[in-house]
Amino acid sequence: MSFRRALGPFDATMVVIGGIIGSGIFINPYIVAQRLDTTALVLGAWAVGGIIALAGAFAYAELGAVFPRAGGQYVYLRDGYHPLAGFLYGWALLALIETGAIAAVAITFATYALRLVGRPDIEPVPLAIASVVVLSVINYFGVKPGSRVLNVFVILKVAALALLIGAGAFAPAHEGWWTAGRAATAASGSTIVAFGAAMVPILFAYGGWQNANYVAEEIENPRRNLPLSLIAGTITVVVIYVLVNAVYIRALGLAGLAGTTTPASKAAELMFGGVGQTFVTAAIAISTFGFLDLGILAPTRVYYAMAADGLFIPALAKLHPKYGTPWLAITIQSGWTCVLALTGRYEQLLNYVVFADWIFFGLTVGTVLIFRHTHPLGDRPPDSFRAPGYPFVQIAFTIVAAAVVLSVVWADPGSAARGALLLALGIPVFYWFRARLR
Repeated sequence: MSFRRALGPFDATMVVIGGIIGSGIFINPYIVAQRLDTTALVLGAWAVGGIIALAGAFAYAELGAVFPRAGGQYVYLRDGYHPLAGFLYGWALLALIETGAIAAVAITFATYALRLVGRPDIEPVPLAIASVVVLSVINYFGVKPGSRVLNVFVILKVAALALLIGAGAFAPAHEGWWTAGRAATAASGSTIVAFGAAMVPILFAYGGWQNANYVAEEIENPRRNLPLSLIAGTITVVVIYVLVNAVYIRALGLAGLAGTTTPASKAAELMFGGVGQTFVTAAIAISTFGFLDLGILAPTRVYYAMAADGLFIPALAKLHPKYGTPWLAITIQSGWTCVLALTGRYEQLLNYVVFADWIFFGLTVGTVLIFRHTHPLGDRPPDSFRAPGYPFVQIAFTIVAAAVVLSVVWADPGSAARGALLLALGIPVFYWFRARLR
């Protein structure tokens, strides 16, 4: 039995947008404002981060057109380097990266949902687990039901951000919001270092476009629609992120943005009055619930692909005979997610391997260089998408990815070491499964 091509170009684009926009854009821009001294630098950093994300999306668009298969990034790493590289990505994804992220997002959703109904005193973990269970059941019954839920919540979160942007354009501006700045450091080198430090949270906020590649085998005409959705979805997010940050600074001023840990709430309160806090609380609950749905829908295709290659639990390679979903992969991922949420240590665990995402982003974009030799353009269909700027853009992206990883290692060497240990533990597991296959 094979996957059903049930996702059209709009569905795939919603996967891209839903995979990138989470709760961070409502909360985290203050970190960037703390690290940079002028409005132009802050907005420029978000624009540069968007360009880097778009370069990554271009690379994934080319890879998806060449290999429109379930598992996405796992397939590219497996065929570009070695099966071990692909396995370690899937191993880290299931062990902590994706499950830890889902647990953290589920807690965030539950916290804001309870705040929205006036019960912030209730422990959020039970509601977080219930949300994971409900969305797992929906995705169990098919990719289309899961996609419909995702579409609704992505549209709602984009509408909320659009309303914030529209209101910000007409609301009174903070005096000197564009020209004012903090005292800049004298050395230009310090500005460069600060800009690099600001790029780390920005690039984390832009991650997530790869989710569409996970479900490539379920997209109609993926050679055309997958690149289209990756590019359209990423550009949409870049525009939203830059405009939202402009609204924050226009409403609060640079110093005001740097001085609050809840910029969306502060800005909405100024623009909407007393209902502003409720508006942002609802927007964050909506955004995180949609992100949660996608986390359950897309990454499970990676575990399916690993099992289909004989490199993971064999039962994970079986699709549901009626619904065509990797039901056991959904069950295992969601079950482990609930365990992480119950332990209360999911944030700490997530920090151990957060740097791994950009290790694999850099390695994956690097496979574009490899496949241009092993799968020459002349051997591909004439309408296959080609990532622009070859090879300079791809090399630059891998350098940026390496810099992000080194920044994380520098800032938190303990967590990076534990993340590296987790990856290392996957090596004997890979060879054990490979020995069974032989």
